[in-house]
Amino acid sequence: MGKGRILVTGAGGKLGQAVVEELVTHDYDVVGADRRPPPVQRPGARFTEVELGDVGQVAAAMSGARAVIHLGAIPGPNRHPDDVVFGNNTLATFAVLQAAGLLGVRKAVIASSISALGPSFSPEPTTPLYAPVDEDHPLLVADAYGLSKEVGERTAAMFHRRAGIAVAALRFTFIGTPDELAESAARLRQNPAAGSRTLWSYVDIRDAAAATRLALEAAGLTFDVFNVSAADTLSDVPTENLLREYAPSVQVRQPIVGNASAYSIVKARRVLGYKPAHSWREK
Repeated sequence: MGKGRILVTGAGGKLGQAVVEELVTHDYDVVGADRRPPPVQRPGARFTEVELGDVGQVAAAMSGARAVIHLGAIPGPNRHPDDVVFGNNTLATFAVLQAAGLLGVRKAVIASSISALGPSFSPEPTTPLYAPVDEDHPLLVADAYGLSKEVGERTAAMFHRRAGIAVAALRFTFIGTPDELAESAARLRQNPAAGSRTLWSYVDIRDAAAATRLALEAAGLTFDVFNVSAADTLSDVPTENLLREYAPSVQVRQPIVGNASAYSIVKARRVLGYKPAHSWREK
């Protein structure tokens, strides 16, 4: 029977499809849920159409699952009005965790984002306060999408306290396919300043999917937040040089060697066993 049934919300999205693939490959029984089916149905996984803001629909899809991976959300601030972005994302997170609590599901992994820190989509150009950026960095959002991620984390913490659900909130940096990452690196080569808000960070979609599975499998979690980033940046310029030139207000608290990421993944390495295996530099 494999390793048990897992519900994956947002299974029709880019990351959702990669996570379904990762789980099926590792012998999980996967049920994908989303408003629309994925472009290609993965053999070994089932799909059900669900309105993620509806607790009853989510609970029906979650029946028999031992854990839920919640990836379903509007993935940015610019495609819909602010109230739609915030309302959709926060309600979906609440409904998924409410259904988990009602069914006695005791493990959840949710997609958060470095956008919760604030700089990614701030109306005024800004940067993180310090680097390497760890999970203790203040959340200083000024946009609806980032706020939805912050509230999602707070919602998950509440459900841990109320229902005992162990939740891993994964703060992903920019998630890209190899082609997307190569294109982003080329754009940043022409305009390095454009990467200052997110400190030139990224994660290969295969590593993002692996991190999600590792969070699912991790023991001893309560409510825990993890940065999920590649080991390097999207630039050939040494990271500290980039910071000095394009983000001088960032306090460099520890040496950042070469092209190493300005986002710390020490916690994800230690607790989840996460080891990014892919770089845009691969040929």
